[in-house]
Amino acid sequence: MNNIFFNAHHSPMGAFASFTLGQPGAKGGLGLELGKPADQNIFIGCETSTPDVFEALPFYAQGADESARFDVEKAEGRKADAPRLMPFERAGIRREFKLGTDTWTAGDLAFRIYSPVASIPEPGKASVRALQLALVPAVLAELTLDNSTGQQPRRAFFGYQGNDPYSSMRRLEGKVTGVAQGRITAIATADAGVRSGLGFGIEDVVAPKIEENLVFGLGGVGALTFTVPAGKKVTKRFVICFHRDGIVTAGLDTRYLYTHWFKRLEEVAAFAVKNFAVLKSLATKADALVGRASKLSADQKFQLIHAVRAYYGSTQLLEWKGKPFWVVNEGEYRMMNTFDLTVDHLFFEMKFNPWVVRNALDMFASRYAYRDDCGISFTHDMGVSNTLSRPGYSTYELFKLDGCFSHMTHEQLVNWVLCASVYVTQTGDKAWFKKQRGIFAACLESLINRDGQGTGVMQRDSSRCMGGAEITTYDSLDVSLGQARNNLYLAVKTWAAYLALEKLLGSAIAGQQAERCAATICSKVRADGTIPAVFEKDNQSLIIPAIEGLAFPQLTGCKDAYRRFAPLLAALR
Repeated sequence: MNNIFFNAHHSPMGAFASFTLGQPGAKGGLGLELGKPADQNIFIGCETSTPDVFEALPFYAQGADESARFDVEKAEGRKADAPRLMPFERAGIRREFKLGTDTWTAGDLAFRIYSPVASIPEPGKASVRALQLALVPAVLAELTLDNSTGQQPRRAFFGYQGNDPYSSMRRLEGKVTGVAQGRITAIATADAGVRSGLGFGIEDVVAPKIEENLVFGLGGVGALTFTVPAGKKVTKRFVICFHRDGIVTAGLDTRYLYTHWFKRLEEVAAFAVKNFAVLKSLATKADALVGRASKLSADQKFQLIHAVRAYYGSTQLLEWKGKPFWVVNEGEYRMMNTFDLTVDHLFFEMKFNPWVVRNALDMFASRYAYRDDCGISFTHDMGVSNTLSRPGYSTYELFKLDGCFSHMTHEQLVNWVLCASVYVTQTGDKAWFKKQRGIFAACLESLINRDGQGTGVMQRDSSRCMGGAEITTYDSLDVSLGQARNNLYLAVKTWAAYLALEKLLGSAIAGQQAERCAATICSKVRADGTIPAVFEKDNQSLIIPAIEGLAFPQLTGCKDAYRRFAPLLAALR
């Protein structure tokens, strides 16, 4: 793509944290448990051939002199100094955006970020070492300054301006050299020749008039700097760290699983720098997953890379009552384990972390299942913004509505069946299936009861709607995708769920329901070959998501489904 200036996540796995970078200005930064970027100034740059004049990547905004807050009289008569920090010309900046690495180059400067994309071992089964490497809440970076043709030493720097008003910036000393905001975020290194400093502005840190003032406690900007001699090219390694201690959720008392091994921010940094080479290798290996050999188009690769990065930036691996609890937050809304997203993440998670699928299904079955007049179903989500909702209820679903915020009872029932069926089929986890067989059977009964007219398609709205109407995950759209009852999109997913239950339970009734569902869909084909989005009130809308459910027979081992239901495929085609 032509525009390289877009934000991207660089995130540890399961830490709900992101080093966001790419949008010019103060649009990125070190964010922890946020629904948006941290909106911090990020300083990545170097000295030019002119002493004490610096260039930086354009990820900062020129702001007022912070010292003016403390010295008003002098501020009124102070003349602004000529800027010593300038952004690189954007036309000369290059970016190479991959799955595990993101590289920026400008002039003699190169900055590369390494993000983990790997399987997370299952807690309780994996070694401590494997879990530490997977879950350390840090991402890596390398900053290179090529001064091989220079005639004098030049400085390079990497830092940020914290914007949490209740956590000051501070320096890290000891096993690592670094700068941090309180106890939550930090940039650190163990490489020799790097110094840390604080100041009102980045110039105060990279070109201090008095070296001893680098310890200035009121400084809101923290940075790490190093000097490259003339004729040399030097690379320094950095770790970008996050940490949240103690109980982090309400409703249920949970904490981050990584706190078992990393009690403080400094311990995160020390482990990450010590294992830099191993962690870097994992990130570079990930690039090959969406590399040149991939059959995807350039646009598809771009979309996939962004999706994976955003996914990891939204994940939390928590601990509740001594057991792991996997949570994926819904972007800016921060709803926890939204079920209609769980079914979308299913394909990725089955490739990398099948155990997290089982983990979410168990929590839905044990805490977020409920019964209405038709039988069992599951909630839309498990909570929002680090607050777990009460058992059997989501944070989203309300009563007596027929649009946004109504219940998604039928869709979430179908989603549990599909996720669970894919998990069992792909993993062969017979013990888990045996344990949950009663839930599978209850789901089949509930699906049949929601038909009510022998069509195989949902006909009855849940009693939880209290006279309203159920909706689908496409909740903000019109009736064509908003209404669940007699909806084509949901009908095809229901057909796939019946097929999975037929196979797993050996249920002839489930097979009959799948046949009825397919027949009903085929009967709605109009003279021009189209199928209405909703089988009610002469609906004329046409919807692409009608085909979503076709993926599942392939993944649930129902290999003969496409031949057996050839008329359905022909109708949908």
